[in-house]
Amino acid sequence: MPHPAKEELKQLQLERLQSTLNRAYRNVPFHRNRQNLLAAQTGKDPAVLEKRDDISRFPFMDRKDLADHYPYGLFAVPLRDIVRIHTAPGTGLKPTVTGYTRQDLGIWQEMTARSLRAAGISSHDILQISLDPGLANWGRDYKDGAESMGIGVIPNTPLSPEKQLMILRDYKTTVLVTTPSEAAQLTDRMFRSDLNPISLNLQHLILVGEPLTKELRERLEQQLHVRVWMHYGLSEVPGPAIAFECPVHEGLHISEDFFLPEIIDSQSGEPLPKGERGELVLTSLMTRAFPLIRFRTGECARLRKEPCSCGSSLVQMDWFATRTDDILNVNGVKVHQNQICLSLERTLGFTPDFAYRVISRFGEKNYLEIMIHADERIFSDEIKEIEMRIRQIGEQLRENLGVPLHVRVKEKNTASSHV
Repeated sequence: MPHPAKEELKQLQLERLQSTLNRAYRNVPFHRNRQNLLAAQTGKDPAVLEKRDDISRFPFMDRKDLADHYPYGLFAVPLRDIVRIHTAPGTGLKPTVTGYTRQDLGIWQEMTARSLRAAGISSHDILQISLDPGLANWGRDYKDGAESMGIGVIPNTPLSPEKQLMILRDYKTTVLVTTPSEAAQLTDRMFRSDLNPISLNLQHLILVGEPLTKELRERLEQQLHVRVWMHYGLSEVPGPAIAFECPVHEGLHISEDFFLPEIIDSQSGEPLPKGERGELVLTSLMTRAFPLIRFRTGECARLRKEPCSCGSSLVQMDWFATRTDDILNVNGVKVHQNQICLSLERTLGFTPDFAYRVISRFGEKNYLEIMIHADERIFSDEIKEIEMRIRQIGEQLRENLGVPLHVRVKEKNTASSHV
């Protein structure tokens, strides 16, 4: 499905937006109550939009709304119409649950295939997927999208870096889908194992999950002799290719025929014009099972004013590493800071004094470091007991958060902070 011309896009967005709002109003009490409140305040039927930008009248959705309606409270179709259920980390101990109809899965397949075609990938390629377990849903979407194009796919499987490199070499992979941090890890491992990149068939890196720095892009392209392509996705939908790079590599094109983007001031919530940096807000236009209406992503982004020289009518987005919320990005997997507090409380029976930070290292996976204040309620004076307690805490946190992490004890005289 090619994307529409610019003159058709606004009308298409308006029609799809009206359909989404009507469906959400009819079938989801959360959306109906909010729209009724809006109608009482404005005296207008909010689902009757005269123009696309009228969406700014609607209230925002955020991750707390998703958590509050766990598991199926935001579904807009009966469970009998759901053919796939996904989960993603929420803001607390309960995950975010999303569902998909067959039509929804077809949309994600098309969006993923569109992003691959933009990179010049075709049925002549072999595509290997290497993503953390927290992004396993995205691995399935890339597999489906690539297979719909006749591309040979090596599905996502948790393997050691050595095994991933073996498959990369022996299976003659031409396209690797992974995160920037894992791409750096594989590259470093490749050089340490004396594997010359020119002996590989690799031509493209599709990087997802976290923003890519200019320095890392240049290093990967120079060392691996490949072209790097950045994709943006949203775990809560979930979908890995809402936005993607074209051959011009000047921002990421947003699939505006499927998602309506806005940039807002994160403090006031007011919409910002193109060219200004703020928080990315997305509204789904075609999703049937799980509509999102003005969902605050927490991503810091900017919509470009000028059209891309590639000729696409789809707006371009600059995606920045900073966030406007309390979410941490660990190898593409998002961890809400509240999850750490709740996980520690569940494990220990109370919330200890602690601090945390994401440790980034080139050539290694990023990990979450959690520093717990020495407390007699948790730790004894015996070294072995302290080590055993730290191991237990670490195992529980890894299970709850789904990311690599390291737990250590802070000295009693260390200032405490949640960073």
